[in-house]
Amino acid sequence: MFKEKLSNILVMIICMLLISASAMAGDRFVDNGDGTVTDHQLGVMWAQTDNQGDIDWNQANLWVKYTFPYTIKAQYDDWRLPTLAELQSLYVHDKKNKGFETDCGQWVKIVPDIKLSCGWVWASKTSAIQAYLFNFKRGYHYSARMVHKKAYRALPVRDLK
Repeated sequence: MFKEKLSNILVMIICMLLISASAMAGDRFVDNGDGTVTDHQLGVMWAQTDNQGDIDWNQANLWVKYTFPYTIKAQYDDWRLPTLAELQSLYVHDKKNKGFETDCGQWVKIVPDIKLSCGWVWASKTSAIQAYLFNFKRGYHYSARMVHKKAYRALPVRDLK
């Protein structure tokens, strides 16, 4: 009888730990209700969606700074293009997860809190005539000429202060 009670207590403790860990894992993103989500892991705020159309790097940089802030309820003036590491953190590495189909027909593997209209997102990293993108279909980054825009998107991010 003692072993049975001890066993039941252990099962309850394990269940509570699993529920607690699951809840903590789910707290990375919080929907702010204004077109943005707060990412507590990185200490940043993301737009919930990208710019919804083809855009080159220069246009993307201008869009996140000057146009996007007027498309949401909350007003901040410090939006920027994300770093490659920030974009990488949004990629879902689970091979069993098929991801979801975007408006452009590409399947992407990104956290469910952020919606993309296509799978390639501009990053802030640049060289002379090229800039880097992150591919949310395959989970890697590469560079392309800044003037290219077909299927490339801008996803605003800002640092929390």
